[in-house]
Amino acid sequence: MRVGDWHSKARSRRARAPRRELRQKRRDDTVILYGWHTVTAALANPARRIRKVMATENAVRRLAEAGIALRVAPELVRPDALAARLTPDAVHQGLIAEADPLPSPAIEDVAGSGIVLVLDQITDPHNVGAILRTAAAFAVTAIVTTARHSPEATGVLAKSASGALELVPIVLVQNLARALAALRERGFYLVGLDSDATDDLAASELHTPLALVLGAEGKGLRQLTGATCDRLARLDLPGAIKSLNVSNAAALALYIASRGGT
Repeated sequence: MRVGDWHSKARSRRARAPRRELRQKRRDDTVILYGWHTVTAALANPARRIRKVMATENAVRRLAEAGIALRVAPELVRPDALAARLTPDAVHQGLIAEADPLPSPAIEDVAGSGIVLVLDQITDPHNVGAILRTAAAFAVTAIVTTARHSPEATGVLAKSASGALELVPIVLVQNLARALAALRERGFYLVGLDSDATDDLAASELHTPLALVLGAEGKGLRQLTGATCDRLARLDLPGAIKSLNVSNAAALALYIASRGGT
């Protein structure tokens, strides 16, 4: 389900039920989005309120040629003015948008089908952004992560996600073990990835709805998180290196799950 689709359905639910949403964690009320895919995906998402667009002449011309509607009049600027707003290594491609953060659905609002990714204190925004991009490619239902010990859905994360931030709902929870228990109650099979696990994920019997749980690089799954899962499984790799970057591990796990789920 697209974030915009979820948002439309959630409005009707909120008219009947108490508000349960937890807004995306942020330091202020503004999300900074930059780069072609990131900004154009936000412009196409009706759930995203765009406050301001800064663009070079070339970017405005490219937007017009692509038939992309601007919901606010762009502020024409030189490339160096955009670069001054960002870190030195940021690739803005002539576009920056200031926007409101997207709302976070409650765990109870996640569709009870397909695959959910659960992130246990993965804090690197590049990794989380790459996981989001892969999640969108595999039609992941949602990503569940903690409100604390997770990066903000802005800037580097949004750029690394390459537009996927607008496509995959992010569920922010206060307690991950309770969130996993709530998913189990709704029929999800909880599989945690652990390089020391006995079971091989590719040889495991998987079924949907499925929650794949990934831990931070180096630390892996926390003890309580692993204990809450129904099964722990490893990615059985043939080479000398037996572990992957967490975003690569997520991609391989999703490929295996998408082929093996029933």
